[in-house]
Formats: sequence, structure tokens, C-alpha cells
Amino acid sequence: MITTRITKASGGKNEAHSIITVNDTTLGFEQQLAQIERQYAELKETMSDRMCPVFRRWFLSDSANRQASLPDMEECATSIVEQPPLDGSKVALWVWMIEDAVSRRDRDGRYVVEAFGHTHIFEASRTRPGLDPRTAIHDMLSETGKALEHRGGSLLKNCVRTWLFVRDIDLDYAEVVRGRNEAFDEQGLTTSTRFIASTGIQGRQADCKVAVTYDSYSVLGLKDGDMRQINALDHLNPTHEYGVAFERATSIDYADRRHLFVSGTASIDSKGQILWPGDVRRQTERMWENVGALLDAASFGWADVGQILVYLRDASDYSVVNAMFKERFSDIPCIILNAPVCRPGWLVEMECMAIK
Repeated sequence: MITTRITKASGGKNEAHSIITVNDTTLGFEQQLAQIERQYAELKETMSDRMCPVFRRWFLSDSANRQASLPDMEECATSIVEQPPLDGSKVALWVWMIEDAVSRRDRDGRYVVEAFGHTHIFEASRTRPGLDPRTAIHDMLSETGKALEHRGGSLLKNCVRTWLFVRDIDLDYAEVVRGRNEAFDEQGLTTSTRFIASTGIQGRQADCKVAVTYDSYSVLGLKDGDMRQINALDHLNPTHEYGVAFERATSIDYADRRHLFVSGTASIDSKGQILWPGDVRRQTERMWENVGALLDAASFGWADVGQILVYLRDASDYSVVNAMFKERFSDIPCIILNAPVCRPGWLVEMECMAIK
């Protein structure tokens, strides 16, 4: 099954997000993967031939046994993470496409995309096997900074979004936070400058020596004021108040459109406290309220949301949360994944991207 949302900006360029899932979850992995590949090929056929994939993410139920079977898809940055789709399938795919974008793979493995009159840099599934989580994320963020400096930018001025997939979130997240804070401090990201929109969530690789997997997205060529940090302080407090360093949301203004990246958001109040402990339904409702407040603060609405990723700690909560999302957001590409959030008390978290 393919769910797609296409946004056409005032300048006429289309942009699309698609979530591709299997139709028959009783099939074996190879058959499910073949079904996803066929649907992806059909998606590209139905789109204008000017639509270019710029980013993809594979979601797997079992990376140790299945990651090596994924096809080589080098046309764009491709992220891979073990976060089991909770519809019972073994594999699913998120695809981001932009009309008239030009994508190439640089010698350093990063993908460079020309679109909207800017240069976009994607990194996908970066790892440091064998390193402890603190050192691994510090080194990967430092390398992103160096790569951006080589291209005339910096982590401070140009990195928009990161995803940190932690093999054991309950055990290692505190060390990941320390490594990120240290890298940010070294590169000038502080409470008086800015941080980066982010999701820190459980996610694994086939290699058991990988403690943290890292994706990032940066944009070069931005003018002062094009990138803004979005807050909704009556709903969510600044993250640094409880020792972490990321922005609740980040918006980017281009000549013909705006993007909004909403970080992983859960049931939290303006003092940083978990609301509705143990009640996944109430936590989902508060999570929606918080995301809605961030959308509103950036002059977006739910109708502008292009895709949603939902993370559940307890797979048994799927039926309740899935029914809630289907009732409210049936037309938005969305997938619900088994991936514990960074605080055990958060039963559900979501992130999204909006375009207008």
C-alpha cells in the first residue's frame, strides 16, 4: 500500500512524501521486500519523470537477518534502521521526492541535492562500530561539521535536522546526550545561539557493535533569517532545561515554499514533566496538542503535514494508537513503529515534516 501526499508550491514545483507498506503481512521477508520494490517502481512511474528521490528510510523488523538483503539504491541517501513496523510486516519504506532536484553522491559518501535554489546535504546510516555511544555521536557530529566547513558552511549555520538511533535507548541515551552536548559546545551551538531539530530514539543495525546510528540533513546557501527555531513555550519547555540540546522544531524559508521539521515530540508539559503516565490514549492526545502548538507557532496547520512517523515503546498499544491516527489523519502518509522513546514514561512519540 502506498500513501502519498504531494505539495505544489507557488512556483509550480511538486514535492512528495510517501510511505510504502506491504499488502499481505503473512508473506515471507523476500516476498514482502519484492512487493515494496514493485510499489516503489510503480510510484516513480506514476509521478512525473521530473520527480527525483532525495531521501529514503527502510524500516526493518530484524536488521541482523534482513539488512544485507536490501537492494542497492544509490540514487539518493538511504537510511536503514531496525524499527519494526507495527502492522505486523517485516519491512516498510519512507520516500521523499522533489521535482527537478538533482542528486549526486560525493566522494565522502554524502549526498548533495540541488533544489529550491539551494544545496542540500544528506547523510544516512552513519555508524562508528566498536566505539562507545558518547564517542561515536561526538565523532559523527564533528565530522558533519567538518564536511559542512569544507563546503563553506558549518554545523551551527546549516545543519537543520538529525536522527540519533540508539541501540539500547534506556541504557545508552544519557551517554549519547553527553557526546552531543560536547560536540555542540565545541562547534558553537549553545543556548544563546541555536540547536538542531532532532529525534533520539531506539533503533538498531545488523552490526551488534554499532551503539548509535546517525542521519543528518543540512542546507547551504541560507540567508540570515531563512532558518528559524520554533517554540511553543506554553506547551513545551526548552529542552536544555532537562539537560538535552535540540530544538523543538525548525523552519526553513525558500523563495517558493516553507519547510517545518518537528522533532520527536511526546506528552510533556511546559515544565518538562511527563503528562498522563501509563495512559497511552491521553498521551497521544497531548502529543497531538503539542505538535499542533508547534505547527501553529510556525504558521502551519495539520493540512500542511507531509508525513508522520510514530514511535511506540509497547507494541501492545498499537491497536489503540493506530485507530486514533486512522480516525484523525487517514490522508497523511504515516507509519507506526516499535521504538522506545528516550524516557521510559513516554509511551508514544511522533515527528513530522510540513510543507507550504
